[in-house]
Amino acid sequence: MKNNDLFLDNYLGKITEDFKGFAERSSKAVSKDWYTDPAPRIKEFADKLETKFGNKYIKILSGGSAHSFIVNTDKDSKFKKGDILMAASWSAPARNFPRGNIFDDNYNVRWTGAI
Repeated sequence: MKNNDLFLDNYLGKITEDFKGFAERSSKAVSKDWYTDPAPRIKEFADKLETKFGNKYIKILSGGSAHSFIVNTDKDSKFKKGDILMAASWSAPARNFPRGNIFDDNYNVRWTGAI
């Protein structure tokens, strides 16, 4: 998937954008005495997003927790390369159905995980 880093970067960007919306809304929801600038939290979140490449999947990690998995092979009997799978556990995806495909750019993702 090395030639398709742009699609993976776009996916990570969508995750970060969703967190940005959450952080900005939550900062506005508190009183002015408790308000903190969300920018450092957003940067910290983005910096903690990681990708781990395996033979079958690219694991997306958020702060050390499994966020989602991207199919990284053309040899999967059920899924296409680039399919987004929800994390079933730290080490395995839920293989019931894809949540989208990073190459189609027609998917929803939350900062908390694939939906």
